[in-house]
Amino acid sequence: MLKTDDFFDLEGNPFVGLFYGIEHVWEALKNIKEYINKNIKPNVSGLRGNASLIPKTLVIHEGRMIDSDFDIEPGDATKKTFLVKVHGEVLTDASIIYGGAFLMDDCIQLGKGIVIEPGALIKGPTIILDNTEVRQGAYIRGNVMVGKGCVVGHDTEMKSSVMLGGSKAGHFAYIGDSILGKANLGAGTKLANLKIFEPEVVLRVKDKQFKTGLRKFGAILGDGVETGCNTVTMPGTLLEKRVLVYPNVSIKGYHPADTIIGLKQNQIVRHMER
Repeated sequence: MLKTDDFFDLEGNPFVGLFYGIEHVWEALKNIKEYINKNIKPNVSGLRGNASLIPKTLVIHEGRMIDSDFDIEPGDATKKTFLVKVHGEVLTDASIIYGGAFLMDDCIQLGKGIVIEPGALIKGPTIILDNTEVRQGAYIRGNVMVGKGCVVGHDTEMKSSVMLGGSKAGHFAYIGDSILGKANLGAGTKLANLKIFEPEVVLRVKDKQFKTGLRKFGAILGDGVETGCNTVTMPGTLLEKRVLVYPNVSIKGYHPADTIIGLKQNQIVRHMER
């Protein structure tokens, strides 16, 4: 309980090093900034020039920038159905950065097969790995790692957080000081990260108290977690694997694997069987 393996399957995950040497899963939050600074390989300086705004749509393929004479067949980057063609030939693993996107500094690493839509804004240090979509209006504020096959959706904001891979936040989400496994956030999900009065987030799990040492701590969402629309998690929420949350529920604390969290007469109801 409360270990990394209780939340995530990290075999082969490129971010597994973030969790080395920790006892409780939330301790990885303290490692994010240092881990990024040690491992990031920035590769956008040639795209930005002297400006943050990308003025015209660019294709990046095998380290080469293409700014004309290409065709785009829209699809799903996470499923590798978003295609770029030059003279009829598909450019495998090509990335698209649409005109109107913002890359605010050079401390950004972009992988292969990525789509960054107009109006998305990315600040460094940020790592975004292969086959991820950063959709229109997304705001990535730095100290962020986004794994393979993720969606940072329309009007979704991320800061000091990690998507480990296959993580989806398609619409209107806030992800602050949090770690997501292969989870799906319903529209309007907010992972609140700051208690108004308390100097640090203290967890109470099965009559035990854990002082995290964290002033800001959003949520840890394990593999298979799904939240309904307009879910709000209170600071320090822990959802193990395959937890399901009904829409319009505000939750806090620790919830074990395979729990369903609903709302009945304004009271949170947990069901252990699915």
